[in-house]
Amino acid sequence: MPNFMLNIIPEIPLADATDRFTDDLKDTFAFLFDPIREHFGNFMEFVAEDLLMNIPPFVFIIIVALLAFFVSGKKLGLAAFSIIGLWLIYNQGHWEDLMNTVTLVLIASLLSVIIGVPIGILMSKSKWANAIFAPILDFMQTMPAFVYLIPAVAFFGIGMVPGVFASLIFATPPTVRFTNLGIRQVSKDLVEASDAFGSTGAQKLFKVELPMAKATIMAGINQTVMLALSMVVIASMIGAPGLGKEVLSSLQRAEAGTGFVAGLGIVILAIIIDRITQNINRVKD
Repeated sequence: MPNFMLNIIPEIPLADATDRFTDDLKDTFAFLFDPIREHFGNFMEFVAEDLLMNIPPFVFIIIVALLAFFVSGKKLGLAAFSIIGLWLIYNQGHWEDLMNTVTLVLIASLLSVIIGVPIGILMSKSKWANAIFAPILDFMQTMPAFVYLIPAVAFFGIGMVPGVFASLIFATPPTVRFTNLGIRQVSKDLVEASDAFGSTGAQKLFKVELPMAKATIMAGINQTVMLALSMVVIASMIGAPGLGKEVLSSLQRAEAGTGFVAGLGIVILAIIIDRITQNINRVKD
């Protein structure tokens, strides 16, 4: 009986409809996608090649080590790890790959925060916004990360720009959810007290709710940065440069040693970024 029902019900042309929708979207908004691909791509190349690559490696390492030292409460552990880890990446000849990876992660994370925090605030203030965005966030978090490469390539071609686009979709939900959660967890007594003193909506948000929710929001930002970094290898499949590209090419050539070194560089960068963002949260507290 089940097979009979499947046979009499025609197949829904979902894949064809999706293809047509994607093509129509690409053609309709070509005036927007093409400038983004060109100008944003040039900007990212400027950051990676003209800005970061012009900083001497030892200067960059010292800057990161000093940042790690101060945000960790002037403890030497994280600073020493940063110096040793970044020097090892430089020693293995992957410094340019590291700068490309840092560029991709920082820009994707920054865009995720710029987009995610306002949406999280809106969700915390509006039941309608929460009802609309909640299933969208569920979809973004449950969809396999590889799937995001399809619209990224369709809209922006190959390179670092589609890599940032895919990372943006994959990494934004934690910031949105944690911002929404943090504001909703603010004590109602404090909110009522601010209302009693005649605070405007903006004053209540920026002087009461956001400061009280900053620890939760920072935890979401930390997760966003880590998710953006986890997309490095996947984004390399569509031409994004960096350490992920080295891992992918090593896999294709079955070069275990090169792949291990590039993967170790990603791990080192992930640990440094994770510890720094976590300690920034503690310092603010």
